[in-house]
Amino acid sequence: MHKKLFIPGPTEVAPDVLQKMATPMIGHRSKEASALQKDISEKMRKVFHTANPILLSTSSGSGLMEGSIRSLTAKRAAVFSVGAFGNRWFKMAEANNVGADKFESEWGKATTPEMVDKALATGKYDVFTVTHNETSTGIMNPVEEIAEVRKKYPDVLWLVDAVSSMAGAKIEVDKLGIDVCITSTQKALALPPGMAICSVTPKALEHGKQVKHRGWYLDILEIYKYVETKDYQYSATPSLSHMFAMNYQLDRILAEGLENRYARHKAMAEYTRAWAKQNFALYPEEQHASVTLTTITNTRNISVKALNDALGKEWMQISNGYGDLKEKTFRIAHMGELNMDDVKQVIAAIDRILPTLK
Repeated sequence: MHKKLFIPGPTEVAPDVLQKMATPMIGHRSKEASALQKDISEKMRKVFHTANPILLSTSSGSGLMEGSIRSLTAKRAAVFSVGAFGNRWFKMAEANNVGADKFESEWGKATTPEMVDKALATGKYDVFTVTHNETSTGIMNPVEEIAEVRKKYPDVLWLVDAVSSMAGAKIEVDKLGIDVCITSTQKALALPPGMAICSVTPKALEHGKQVKHRGWYLDILEIYKYVETKDYQYSATPSLSHMFAMNYQLDRILAEGLENRYARHKAMAEYTRAWAKQNFALYPEEQHASVTLTTITNTRNISVKALNDALGKEWMQISNGYGDLKEKTFRIAHMGELNMDDVKQVIAAIDRILPTLK
């Protein structure tokens, strides 16, 4: 028996999906590998709502975040941050000697279209980054509204971190005009951690040619070159085990129906928020609250550690606050394989435990 995970990742993985990780190996340069990787790309385009190329990376989502800001920024990047992972993108730029400026919202508040407009109007930037779903603060940024402002700046590349939201929230990549949209396996896709996925526009690939020092392993252009010219092959050995599971899981996701999947996530989020408001308080502004996890302000000053220890005895786990928000907040994730019965189960357990906490 294992603890049922209500944390921002890794998330629950269905037993039959896990079993696919044990598929016997094939040659990673074989026709079978090409066919597998092509199948994944075609299915993933449906999840991303895009006709653009799909690239896979044997790394966490952070790998493609770092790779994209390094290999596509020719001039300067505007990094919009609403929490720890937006700040991480800025740290990546600095660590790679990429010129960047950070535009940080007050934690618990969103990146606004007005903030993006004001920054891009300066003409200083050829790239801007937005975190779609920030797991530290529970904010889901209004990318539809940002997309409208972005139309004024068609020459500026838009990179989006959808690591913790893709396949849980509807992100219409092509309709929004996102140049690079990044996710990873261990969140709403409900796979084990270890691979990242992104879509990329031809415009972004062309723009990246101006960048001389793009690295190699995480160079978006290098990854694309192999996919395009080598029949869906990758420049370095990929995790075939993840790919076997991913191909199978994508069939399960598409069989559920994307709209059904989005509705399931929304319903779980609304239930959790209602409980949070009744018993504690929401940390993010509600109009921009995430649909894949809820960050809750610890207004009752309970010991989140003690709560989680007690939940562990019932084979469940939630998440403490992130970084400076530890014990000040706690987080209940509701993404991937979880359903309303699971959410009701963990909240009922918390309700039972709360009176026992000092």
